[in-house]
Amino acid sequence: MKTTPYFFCKASIQSVWTLKAILKCFELASSLKVNYSKSKVGGVGVNINQTTIFASILNCDIMKAPFSYLGVTVGGNHKRCAFWEGVLNKLGSKLCSWKGKSISLAGRVCLIKSVLTSLPLFYVFLFCMPATMVKEVKKI
Repeated sequence: MKTTPYFFCKASIQSVWTLKAILKCFELASSLKVNYSKSKVGGVGVNINQTTIFASILNCDIMKAPFSYLGVTVGGNHKRCAFWEGVLNKLGSKLCSWKGKSISLAGRVCLIKSVLTSLPLFYVFLFCMPATMVKEVKKI
């Protein structure tokens, strides 16, 4: 399984230079090389000109927002239904209609609880779900 490391820092030139120094120390300590051509830099609420400067310091590309971090969309508008499509698709794929018809009531409750615990619930804790999306979840 491929893991992608993310680094978060303050949107300042000093922080970017510090990050570059940390990555250089990692290269020296581990004898591994950071592939900057595959790396990307992005900012949420940061001016595009500033992001371009950061990308030139790190010799990498600019990442477009919104992007996904730990299953949560970062930089998206949580008031739009498109923001919630990923959660709705996961819920729909795990709770197919045939499953509810072929198991008992207790089995359905157990299935729903297990699916809900596997979904990124921090979406709901961080953002208020629009009423239209709540209706869609109830339908499923």
